Amino acid sequence: MKKNVGNADKLVRILIALAIVVLYYTNIITGMLAIVLMAVGIVLLLTVLFNFCPLYSILGIKTCKTPK
Repeated sequence: MKKNVGNADKLVRILIALAIVVLYYTNIITGMLAIVLMAVGIVLLLTVLFNFCPLYSILGIKTCKTPK
């Protein structure tokens, strides 16, 4: 797996995941929507952890800087 997630992209993914957690714990989202959004949040955090997004590789997107 080659790195394809840049620092700005990581920050956005972390902020979205944190927003989902806050919405869940303040009971703004509940039920099936909460489960789906929490799963999305977990996927976002995993992509940050591994610096790799499978969807980006399929689409040919790379947001990280490449060494020269």
